Amino acid sequence: MQINYQGKKVVVTGASSGIGEMLVRRIAANGGTPIMLARSLDKLRQLQQQIKEEYNIRAFYYKVDLTDDEEMNEVIASVIREHHVIHALVNNAGTGIFQYVEHTKWNDVELMFRLNVLAVIRMTKLFIPHFKANNEGHIVNIASQAGKISTPKSAVYASTKHAILGFTNALRQELADYHINVTAVNLGPVKTNFFSHADPDGNYQKSVAKYMLDPEKVALKIGENLFTRKREINMPMWMDIGSRFYQLFPGMMEKVLKKQFNKK
Repeated sequence: MQINYQGKKVVVTGASSGIGEMLVRRIAANGGTPIMLARSLDKLRQLQQQIKEEYNIRAFYYKVDLTDDEEMNEVIASVIREHHVIHALVNNAGTGIFQYVEHTKWNDVELMFRLNVLAVIRMTKLFIPHFKANNEGHIVNIASQAGKISTPKSAVYASTKHAILGFTNALRQELADYHINVTAVNLGPVKTNFFSHADPDGNYQKSVAKYMLDPEKVALKIGENLFTRKREINMPMWMDIGSRFYQLFPGMMEKVLKKQFNKK
């Protein structure tokens, strides 16, 4: 599929690794300008250099802690001031910790909500006036299949993704008259360093290894749907089908799939 992002500037959070890094590379490979946001300055610099060498594209980066409201305000003001027109925002940064509710540290609960929910909403609010002023834009929020089917040990993480799905669906309706597209990306487990924090003992990763998504394929799918009116991207397809059945028969699904639901 031939895609041309020439002249398009795309802000990607969590850009230094995983899906964010793969998406930044996909944008550059198709002629777009990636604007990378992350905490790791060294990784951002390295990625900028690699993009220049591999694609002859000048990428830009900004170090930002998305849990720091003032820092986010300052960085996004700089992004808009220095680049004049931003065409898309991909809210990709996020974190997760798989643990039973009673054993989850309160600091971890707060971190998941601050990064997965509040930072996404704040980032979006900062860009909406800019997109409206230019009468165009695309907001892509990386949610999760966990936002559709909650399982043991993911109660807090899943609740953050439920929140993002609700936010995204309402936002789409609010911005429909302003030529601003809004897309939710609901993913199953992806082979990234997300699990080094979410599942440090590696048990869940081992149990779902054969089902894990390739971040490069995820980025390719997101890239194919940038600047389109795509409502949702769901991967893998079988998990999306499962979530639809779950909405219809939750009790039966929880009983039949109890063993699978308890793999974390």
